[in-house]
Amino acid sequence: METPEKRTAPEAKRLLARPSATMSLGERLAALVEQAPGAYDLSLSTDVYGDGVVSEVENRIAKLLGKEDAAFFPTGTMAQQIVLRCWAERTGNRYVALHALSHPEVFEADAFRRVSNLHPLRLTGAPRQVTGEEVLSCPEPFGTLMLELPLRDAGYLLPTWDELVEVTQAARERNAVVHFDGARLFECTTHFGRPLQEIASLADTVYVSLYKSLDGLSGAVVAGPSSLIKEARIWRHRYGGRVFHQFPAALSALAGLDRELPRLQEYVGHAKAVARAMAQGFEEAGVGWSRVQPEVPHIHQFQVWLPFPAEKLNDAAARQVGESGVAVFQMPWWEPGMPPGVSVTEVTVSEAGLDWAAAEVRDAVIDFVRHIDR
Repeated sequence: METPEKRTAPEAKRLLARPSATMSLGERLAALVEQAPGAYDLSLSTDVYGDGVVSEVENRIAKLLGKEDAAFFPTGTMAQQIVLRCWAERTGNRYVALHALSHPEVFEADAFRRVSNLHPLRLTGAPRQVTGEEVLSCPEPFGTLMLELPLRDAGYLLPTWDELVEVTQAARERNAVVHFDGARLFECTTHFGRPLQEIASLADTVYVSLYKSLDGLSGAVVAGPSSLIKEARIWRHRYGGRVFHQFPAALSALAGLDRELPRLQEYVGHAKAVARAMAQGFEEAGVGWSRVQPEVPHIHQFQVWLPFPAEKLNDAAARQVGESGVAVFQMPWWEPGMPPGVSVTEVTVSEAGLDWAAAEVRDAVIDFVRHIDR
């Protein structure tokens, strides 16, 4: 089924973000050709099975996170299965304590259980982060605590710094190792008020995505102790992740580290202003009930909830683009089921949205509401 993102974004003249999924092959290739020479010496040999430019990505990420070593993977799904499998063999416990809304439980087709013989242990299903008390009171032993930072399905939520310290200390008291699912960890520094290395120091291993916030083509990196990363590379081969050439993904990742990483705090700051303006727009449009989750975004992404069927909201988004060229909500709306009659979408603010003034966001939201068939 075609989503509003695919349907409206290419036609829109104004967006809050320009997802790579909406770009043509030609645009994506042209961007890589433009950015690659500044990211890496293109006179060097191409990578073969993970050396060269791929090694450069690994070294950059390891240094950023303050870890001994790092390994490049084709996907985050593969990366996290492998690193958690390695920890399970070292701890002798295949149970992974996590949130019921975490990525492996929601988006990975039960891969932990079916592929890697790992046993997820759900600490909570509440739309918030896991607490230290929940870790300490878990009735079963576990070898690894996995924390998704931020927790996407709860609205890209983060704990406070003190809460994060408390929950990781609780895991240590349970004699468990700590792994961060940090697909979007790069943009968490604003919320925590701490540098990346200090955040990553709370975990034994950290996974980061190379395409989400960095806008790379694909790929993931896991960073941690050298001995464990060496083992992870062996399992990467066994899982089919030892790819002959990966230079397009690696070059785009290096370009993202140079171009996007320094701007993430700016995106987060502007997302807070956008969220306030959206809430004001819904109030002035007389919607009655709406929710920006969280009210003050923790990163540059957040959720918006409205009391209308998803089909009507997706149609409204398409009509708004058709009439004005504005796509204030470019991601698809969907109905989670609870509460009934309510739909949700995700909002991202990146470079394309920085020139939106708060009043423009408010007016665009009011116009969007006008397009809803009520």
